[in-house]
Amino acid sequence: MSERTLVKNLAALEDGPVSVSGWVETVRDQKKVQFVVLRDESGAVQLVNPAVRELVEDDPESAAKLATTEAISALAHGSFLTVTGSLKHDERVKLGGLEVKIGSLEVVSESLPETPIAADSSLDKRLDWRFLDLRNPKQNLIFRVQTTIEHAFRQYWIDNDFIEIHTPKLMASASESRAELFEVGYFDTTAYLAQSPQFFKQMAQPAGFGKVFEIGPAFRADPSFTSRHATEFTSVDAEISWIDSHEDVMALHEELLVAAFTAVKEKHGEALKEHFDLDVVVPSRPFPRIPLAEAKRIVAERGYEIPRADDDMDPEGERRIAAYVKEEFGHDFVFLTDYASSIRPFYHMRHEGDAALTNSYDLIYSGVEISTGAQREHRVDVLIEQAREKGLEPEELEFYLDFFRYGVPPHGGFGMGLARVLMLLLGEQSIRETTYLFRGPTRLLP
Repeated sequence: MSERTLVKNLAALEDGPVSVSGWVETVRDQKKVQFVVLRDESGAVQLVNPAVRELVEDDPESAAKLATTEAISALAHGSFLTVTGSLKHDERVKLGGLEVKIGSLEVVSESLPETPIAADSSLDKRLDWRFLDLRNPKQNLIFRVQTTIEHAFRQYWIDNDFIEIHTPKLMASASESRAELFEVGYFDTTAYLAQSPQFFKQMAQPAGFGKVFEIGPAFRADPSFTSRHATEFTSVDAEISWIDSHEDVMALHEELLVAAFTAVKEKHGEALKEHFDLDVVVPSRPFPRIPLAEAKRIVAERGYEIPRADDDMDPEGERRIAAYVKEEFGHDFVFLTDYASSIRPFYHMRHEGDAALTNSYDLIYSGVEISTGAQREHRVDVLIEQAREKGLEPEELEFYLDFFRYGVPPHGGFGMGLARVLMLLLGEQSIRETTYLFRGPTRLLP
């Protein structure tokens, strides 16, 4: 078997024998010559074949040439091929300045002739046929960028002596509240799908791990159909010991994102410009910080009264404060800090001297919340009281509360939605575009 060469590596080779494999993107079947654009996971190349339409006398190879010509004429879009032939560099070829003259062609897997989706198909239709949708080089690039982001996160964490953990997704009780929980039958009892790794990454603090991270699935039984919600998503989590306040968590968060954006710019800058018309901007540090009360005042002064009665910022308010930050600071990120304890989980530490506020933040990126972070409450008596205030029964949280009964350092961390970061970085309109296989209230397939 000839050794396969990825399309992206052809340009570095000298003219001569080569073998390529991929799927058919287009076929131009002309009378005297045939052209096939073959695409693989790395790029596209033009294949050329001098057409032989009938047997030629005194040419013992004409039967093979005729068979190749007929095979190309019958090719359907999407069929997978292996082609051996001769590579030739030619500046006149618009696609990459090179082409492969077909010597032999093997149809490895035929495609049905009618493709069920087109470039102008609706997003829902494309998601129905996601494996075909992902053949688009723009879609391919999304997940290459995702890979680079996750690698940069991990490199930062490893360079800074973090430990990677993998927490269970089956829970005996609620991890944050009883809302938005998926119940699943678990032998003769009920389990819940984890909304976050919150309890277990906190468990690593009294365990003496110091600094931990996880990239893993999380589940929210939220019947929302917005462009930024999903019932299953990938959560990026970190937790660190020996902090003084949520400011230490924000500093970590900044450094992590700067590392990721720098890696994306260096590795994919040209491709993102080509496919997304996007110039990656690496955010400067420190990110702007605005207490929530001040952010709401700024938004109100700019003509928008937040209608919510729960002390939170609504999506329109997030867009308005992001616009203000862009105008005033030229920055795409802003930390909204000091959220009211009434809208934060029981385990968020409250301000010393003002129990109405928490040492917490939301990180807004281009007008959309991508993360929540906080200093955690590590005093068990305070945790019990705050859990009761939230309507939780401490008896159901005994396994969690035990973490704090045998010594625990001050700690904090954050959880961040990976698909949201990708969506905003790439300027996409929905996390459905930046999730490999999306799950929502009405989608469990494919």
